[in-house]
Amino acid sequence: MATVLPRPLAPNLPITNHEIAVPYVNGHTRDESPRPSHRSTHSASSGEGLSMRDDGRVRTQVPMRRRTQIEPNGESDSKQVATLQQAGARPSAYLQRSNTDHGPQGRSPPPSGTSQAAEENWELRHGWEDQYNSSEYLGLLSSAFYMYFTDKRHETGGKPKDEDHKHPPVDWRMKDRLKTVSAALAICLNIGVDPPDVVKTDPAAKMECWLDPTATTAASSKVLEQIGKKLNEQYETLSIRVRYKLYLDPSLEETRRFCTSLRRNAKDERVLFHYNGHGVPLPTPSGEIWVFNRNYTQYIPVSLYDLQGWLGAPSLYVYDCSHAGNIIANFDRFVEKHEVENAEARQQDPNAQLQQYTDNIHLAACGKGESLPTNPDLPADLFTCCLTTPIEISLRYFVLQNQLPSDLTPKDVVKIPGKLQERRSPLGELNWIFTAVTDTIAWNTLPRDIFRKLFRQDLMVAALFRNFLLSQRIMRTYGCHPISVPAMAETHDHPMWESWDLAMEMVLAQLPSMMASENNGPPYEYQHSNFFAEQLTAFEVYLAQGAPEHEAPAQLPIVLQVLLSQVHRLRALILLSRFLDLGPWAVNLALLIGIFPYVCKLLQSAAHELKPVMIFIWARILAVDVTGQQDLIKENAYQYFLNILNPSSTLPVANGSEHRAMSAFIIAMFCCNFRQAQVVCLSPELINLCIVHLKDSENQLLRQWSCLLISMLWKDFPEAKWVGIRVSVHQRLCEMGLDPVPEVRAAALHALTNFIGIPDLTEQVIQHEESIASAIMPMTGDGNSMVRKELLVFFSTFVLRYPNKFLVAAYEQLVEERDKILGGDRLPQRHQHRRSLSSTSDEEPVSRDTIQGGIWRNILVLSVDAHPEIAQDATCIVDHVHDLLLKSALAGRAHAVLEEMARSSRKNTPSSRQSSVAPTSRTAQASASPAPRAVPRNESYLSIGMRRTASVAAALKHFAIGNSASNISLHGPNGTTTPNGAPHPNLRSRLPAEWSRPPVDDDRISTSAPYHSAKVPATRGFKERKANESPKLPLESGFFDWSIEYFREPQMRPNEQDEPGSDDYNARLWRRVRNEKTLALTQPLKGVAGTSRWDVPNGFFNNGSQPSRMCFHQFEDHLIVADDRDTVCVWNWQQPRRLNRFSNANPPGTRISEARFINEDDQALLLTGSSDGVVRIFRDYDSENNIEVVSAFRALSDMLPSNKNAGMVLDWQQGQGKLLVAGDVKVVRVWNAATEICVTDIPARSSSPITSLTSDQVSCNFFCTAHGDGAIRLFDTRLRPALAMVKCWRSHQQWITNIHMQRGGLRELISGSRNGEIKLWDIRLDPPLREINAFAKGRDTAAGAPAGAGAGAGAAGKGDILRTMAVHEHAPVLLAGTEKNGINLFNTNGTFLNSVEPYGGFLHRAPVASTSFHPHRMMLATAAAGGSGGVNLFTCGN
Repeated sequence: MATVLPRPLAPNLPITNHEIAVPYVNGHTRDESPRPSHRSTHSASSGEGLSMRDDGRVRTQVPMRRRTQIEPNGESDSKQVATLQQAGARPSAYLQRSNTDHGPQGRSPPPSGTSQAAEENWELRHGWEDQYNSSEYLGLLSSAFYMYFTDKRHETGGKPKDEDHKHPPVDWRMKDRLKTVSAALAICLNIGVDPPDVVKTDPAAKMECWLDPTATTAASSKVLEQIGKKLNEQYETLSIRVRYKLYLDPSLEETRRFCTSLRRNAKDERVLFHYNGHGVPLPTPSGEIWVFNRNYTQYIPVSLYDLQGWLGAPSLYVYDCSHAGNIIANFDRFVEKHEVENAEARQQDPNAQLQQYTDNIHLAACGKGESLPTNPDLPADLFTCCLTTPIEISLRYFVLQNQLPSDLTPKDVVKIPGKLQERRSPLGELNWIFTAVTDTIAWNTLPRDIFRKLFRQDLMVAALFRNFLLSQRIMRTYGCHPISVPAMAETHDHPMWESWDLAMEMVLAQLPSMMASENNGPPYEYQHSNFFAEQLTAFEVYLAQGAPEHEAPAQLPIVLQVLLSQVHRLRALILLSRFLDLGPWAVNLALLIGIFPYVCKLLQSAAHELKPVMIFIWARILAVDVTGQQDLIKENAYQYFLNILNPSSTLPVANGSEHRAMSAFIIAMFCCNFRQAQVVCLSPELINLCIVHLKDSENQLLRQWSCLLISMLWKDFPEAKWVGIRVSVHQRLCEMGLDPVPEVRAAALHALTNFIGIPDLTEQVIQHEESIASAIMPMTGDGNSMVRKELLVFFSTFVLRYPNKFLVAAYEQLVEERDKILGGDRLPQRHQHRRSLSSTSDEEPVSRDTIQGGIWRNILVLSVDAHPEIAQDATCIVDHVHDLLLKSALAGRAHAVLEEMARSSRKNTPSSRQSSVAPTSRTAQASASPAPRAVPRNESYLSIGMRRTASVAAALKHFAIGNSASNISLHGPNGTTTPNGAPHPNLRSRLPAEWSRPPVDDDRISTSAPYHSAKVPATRGFKERKANESPKLPLESGFFDWSIEYFREPQMRPNEQDEPGSDDYNARLWRRVRNEKTLALTQPLKGVAGTSRWDVPNGFFNNGSQPSRMCFHQFEDHLIVADDRDTVCVWNWQQPRRLNRFSNANPPGTRISEARFINEDDQALLLTGSSDGVVRIFRDYDSENNIEVVSAFRALSDMLPSNKNAGMVLDWQQGQGKLLVAGDVKVVRVWNAATEICVTDIPARSSSPITSLTSDQVSCNFFCTAHGDGAIRLFDTRLRPALAMVKCWRSHQQWITNIHMQRGGLRELISGSRNGEIKLWDIRLDPPLREINAFAKGRDTAAGAPAGAGAGAGAAGKGDILRTMAVHEHAPVLLAGTEKNGINLFNTNGTFLNSVEPYGGFLHRAPVASTSFHPHRMMLATAAAGGSGGVNLFTCGN
């Protein structure tokens, strides 16, 4: 139910009946009080609503999801938003819209020009004037009401989106995850001896690993050992699990030995080679590095080719020496040489074990020609310090680059208290912030695949590259440009470094006080940094902006780091959940950044306040990536959600049922196609929990996912099905077929489908399965297409389960069909066939009164369903069964039956084609129409026409009749046509003539274009099955995937149309202004319309086919013209121009009997009803390319035979979302658009057909039926159906053409019969208020309804017939269209206004075929029978 549109004044709002069962809106109980009902944060309902505000304005509610609070002027009501957010509810959106004037606009006196009678009768009819002055009644009128058929299930047709194409899942798991296991730390210092090609400055940098070799008198070897030990400690701060080995001033042989040993021990893992070349010559231009000979008398070069051969790959190289760029520049050249050698070796021996050389990572201190800085304030191994002690070198660099107000020196920074691993200490907090800053810089600068490789694959690589970003910043200041492979962009000027500087400054500002406190000074409490709080605020701002263009947030790595802190964890998780709510792209980003291990670890937390947000996060993750199943089974993490599913568990939120629904979804995804999960979750307790949740009437999402959880538990798991049988859960699921929410009904069917298939087909199993099939068979008449599609999936599974029984049912159905076609002379052979199939009875078919026989008949009915997808799916089942039949032991008998049916079809086929245009004379029409055969009273026309067509269609699909040119295609929802488009004679003869026969014998039958001559709209995404495509059973269900999409869609933000500035929002505002402008222009004209002439021509257009029904849109310039067959034309009457022409797809022999608009105040849908009892609803009806079928269902299924046919009549109540349908049936059927099921059948209390139907559009409590025998019956829907009829008038003596109750104005109830009697009624009185002679002109036509007044009408219009009658919705004007081409207009006082004649052809006076008033404008449309299908428009003279 989506948005509903405004009624600024209370009397114009429809009310909700509070005396009957509580109504549902998408499955949720709607409160009957005037206040709006706000949904919880993760609500599962859909649509929008309007409710009256205290200031009289109307607001739009979005009960399903994505709400915001928007004032009509675009300003935010922050106070109420905050209140709603605190309550866990979604804010609703305010959007003021127009008023369609369902009631009087006030108590202003009538215009001066009106008559005295009008003044006396100004009071509302039926005693409703007192109600409009009642505060209680006005309060009921202010209740929210809704737009309909705009839910997701109608937008998508229950088909899942192609999410894999739009947002392909990312491979965020590191399948080939490498780790650094061993490291060689080669330090070539040769302390005391400077290399020959290095010229040092004086003073120069001296410190190595923060030790000064010249500051001690110890031997150089001891100093070198201390430096090596210090370097080892510094690397251990990065990763303590790596095996480090020191090699101090190594020789060539030693270098070869430890390199080969390193690769041998590491096997296929990564090794680290750290090279400090400060005491050896510079790398050569060819990339050679230097070591020593054994006696340290020579420098020995080491070729990169040899080094690669010793270390192999994968390897990580760190070069801390001048001219290090030479090494990187030449490295790949030697790798290519090794690869060539490998290729040659592989050719000689394909099984040879070859060394890998290609997976290498490099970090170099500087480029080619660059020398390391020699600033005495810096360490000589500045690059190594940046990589291994980033906090200390950052602080020193900050002190050197910035003048601090205190007297701190670079040496004082080491006095910051704390440890790197203690996040609450000053030093640990700095290290934590540094990790977050560098991760964020890398996330925002690197490609995603490089980021994952460098920062998420290996802890050592990630730590070194984080610190490498710092080296880029620091060493650039001193003329060095560190190099990496893979290459990294320059990040020295990234804005996040300013945040890092601020964090260091805040710590250094407190350092003097902390130092003084440690030296027995005044105590000082460290003030923690607000870095993470501020970054979370920045992330919150990003979320508030709505993530424009799916831009990745810069703060996402920081959110990941914050999860490590208990102080900010809850806030970070809430913000993370809001981010994941943005859609699959956001979930993919979060998984890429590495969020999954954190949320897995948090499942072990017992923190009560984390449960709601953890449920939400896991639901979002599993909706996008189901690979988390394996992680849930580790350490029994799934128990976290099973415990929450228990109703006795408490959650710190108001909407606990919403979170239990998400928990049910998580467990369902956990069990989906994962046998281990099914085994660990299988227990009677879990199924009993689902049974308990099936009774939750408040939350449809919980009911839906409880069904789907059972379904996933049962799928291909017989043990779980037996557990379900023991607790009788299948019986409870059968009861869900009456659930008010279509999604729940479909979910129950999905579960029952997975129940079928227990391997041991015992009598007990058969009994259970057949009882299920019997219980759900009535769902064939469900109004929701998604439910019927799931029912067909069940039927297809059931057919495969019992193929032989369905073969017998199909064969006997063919025999029955053959017998009905050929007549009673085939009776003996029919008995012969039956005797061959049954040994116990010579009369009754074997499949009669069996479950399989009933299902087969239902499948045949669905094969001619009005919904194209359902018809196609059902046809697949029928084709499959008939394929099996023609290959089975019954094939010979089946071929014989089909041959007899084929011969009968050929015999009835005419030798020449009939003209597509039927003759116009009555004699010709009588001769052209075959006489209908008698129809048994115990069978309905619907069942005869539909069931036979379905069975013959399926049977003949694989049985060619004659040559290819004469093959008969009887299959499909569009019925049967010959090549020229006319209905097939044999099929047409089997349809009842009463379906299209007019109410009187001398009515002219108009002609029209052939059936299905226009384009037939389909549903969104409908793919027609190819003719040569073999049917595949069982049918595939997409419902589970479609249901998952709910958790992929945003739930915490408003709809697009509720976002100020969006295209949809602006379009709605424009429509509101347009609607109000239309009302402002038309309101003043209503007072004078009853005294003015209506004869000003306003347009004429040729429809191309005979109009039989016309309908104006309230606000758009649209006029719907339906012909007397199946074609609908949409006209823009202002231009005039035809916007669209399409086929309603009703079968030949039927006609379009009604057309209505739904949701007119916003984006309207077109509803059509045809005489076969089918209702279709179209979206974008005015577009040839975009028109789609929203819904199609059979509203009436028991059309009764009648000598005078009324077809199907209906009335749509927008206020309560109810569709009233009647016709040649003995009941008035009430369909609820919100639930899409028939809520009640009200007995019509008459054997005469219902010819017209009207209802009270404001309170929606009353409706009236007009009958072919002249009776009018009034019903009160608040009473029980058996007692609903409260009054019956029998003043009319003939067929009633129309009865109508005005929406506005004085709410007049007016009826007109074919003899010209027009009567005005008050539901409180027995006699009519007034009678009008429809054929009288130019004189007072009104009477006070004396006895026998009907005779006057007949005398005044002798020989004339009242063909049509229409009443203006708001003006006191009515018209009567007659047989003799005249249209007489009267006001409700009976005063004749004028007469007009529609164009009926040259020199031809044709009867009036159709008339319609515009709901607001003073305009009418008329069309005459015959001719060219012209439509005339007239307006009021004033």
